[in-house]
Amino acid sequence: MTANQPESSPATRTTRRNFIRKAGTAAAAWTVGAGLAVRPAKARVLGANDRINFAMIGCGGEGNALLSMVKILKDRGENVEIVAVCDIYRPRLEKTAGKYNAKKYSNHKELLADPGIDIVGIATPDHIHGYQVIDAVKAGKDVYCEKPITHWRQFELTKRLFHEVSKSDRILQIGSQYMSDSAWSQARELIKEGLIGRPVHAEVSFFRVGDWGERGMPIDDPGARPGPDLDWGAFLGDSPKREFDVSRFFRWRMYWDYAGGPATDLYPHSLSQVLYMLDVKMPSLVVGTGGKLRYEEREVPDTCNMLVEYPEKISVSMVGTQANDFPGAHPRPPACSPIIRGWEGTLTFEKEEIVVTPVGRGTKQGERVKIRQPFDHVRHIKNLFDCCRTRDKPEYPVDLAYYTQTPIQMGILSLREGKVARFDAAAEQIIL
Repeated sequence: MTANQPESSPATRTTRRNFIRKAGTAAAAWTVGAGLAVRPAKARVLGANDRINFAMIGCGGEGNALLSMVKILKDRGENVEIVAVCDIYRPRLEKTAGKYNAKKYSNHKELLADPGIDIVGIATPDHIHGYQVIDAVKAGKDVYCEKPITHWRQFELTKRLFHEVSKSDRILQIGSQYMSDSAWSQARELIKEGLIGRPVHAEVSFFRVGDWGERGMPIDDPGARPGPDLDWGAFLGDSPKREFDVSRFFRWRMYWDYAGGPATDLYPHSLSQVLYMLDVKMPSLVVGTGGKLRYEEREVPDTCNMLVEYPEKISVSMVGTQANDFPGAHPRPPACSPIIRGWEGTLTFEKEEIVVTPVGRGTKQGERVKIRQPFDHVRHIKNLFDCCRTRDKPEYPVDLAYYTQTPIQMGILSLREGKVARFDAAAEQIIL
C-alpha cells in the first residue's frame, strides 16, 4: 500500500493489534516524567466586556502568524492583550516577546501556572500538541490548537484528549481556518433537507508542487546546539530518543517521528468539512497508500491517498500529491473543495455558491445557493474569543477533531504497515 517502504523494519510489524495501546502507555510514562506537574485550576469567568489575556506556546512561523491575527483583532477593537509567550528555543522566544512586550517562558507548564492567562494558543510540533492541550485544560485555560491535535501514532492520546476536554468546562478551538466558511453549515442543512437524497460518497483533494512546508522550513541557525538556549529533550517529548540534529529541530515536518506529511498537514482541513456536513463520526475501516514520488530528501510521503468507509454506508476518498498542482475535480480557492454525492444529486462548491446538481433524469431540480460568508482566518480566532465569553461551542470543537484525527491516524498506519486499518467502536480501538 506504499510506494516507498518507511524506515520501520518488517520486525516492527509483528503484533500491531495492540500497537496503539502500547504507544499510549509509553506516552503516559513520558508525561509523568516530564518535569513540572500541572495544578488543576479554576478559570476566571469572562464577562462580555472583560479583557482576554492571551498567551502563545510556540514562537515559530505558525505561532507568530496566530499572534499577528490576535493583534489584528485588538486593532479592530477586540478587548484582548498578548501577555505571555513560550518557546524552548531562546532566540525565537526573545524575538517574539520583544515584539509584543510579553512575559517570557521556556517551559509551557510555568506559563500555564499564571492565573492571569485566559486563553493559550498552541503552535508546536504535532507530537507535542496533545499533551499541551490537556495540560492547558487542566490548568483552567481555554485553548486554540493548530491542527492536527496529535501525532499519527498517538491515538490513545487523541482519545484521552477528547475525553479530558469533553468532561471539562473549557473551550477548545482547532486551528483550521476553513471551518469559518459558512458553506459547510449551509451544505449540512441542504443535505438534511434531502436535496441530494441519501449521501453515499465524498471526495476531497489537495494538489501542489513544492515541499516548502517540510524541506523549506527555515533553519534559523545551522550552528544551533542543545543547551540553555535550546531544550532538545523537551522537543523530543515522547518521540524516539535521538542525538541532536539541527534539521530535525528546525525542519521537523520532514520526519516521521514528529509529522505525517500531507495526511496530517492538509487533510484535516478537508476531512473535517466533510464529516461536519455529513454528520458522521467514526469510520469502520481506512486504507492508505502513497510514498515519496518526487521529494526524496524527507522521510514522510509527498503523496498520500486514503479511502475511508463509514458504518452509515458512506465512502470518503482523500487524494493528493505535492508533485503536481493540477487541481482536483472541483477547485475552489484557496484549496480544492469537497464533492458530496447522493442518490439524487451532488453538491459542489464554487467561489460564491453551493451548486446542487440532480442525478440523471430524477425529480430533483438544480439549484444554486449563495454562500453567506467565505472563510476568514481572523474571524476563526474571533469565534474562539466569542465562545470564551459566551461558553458556546466553537466552529471546530473537540469532538469534530477526534472524529477527524482518528481516520487520518488509521490511514497513515495502513500506509506504513501495508494493512487495512479497522476501528472497533465498542472498544474504541484501532485494529491492524
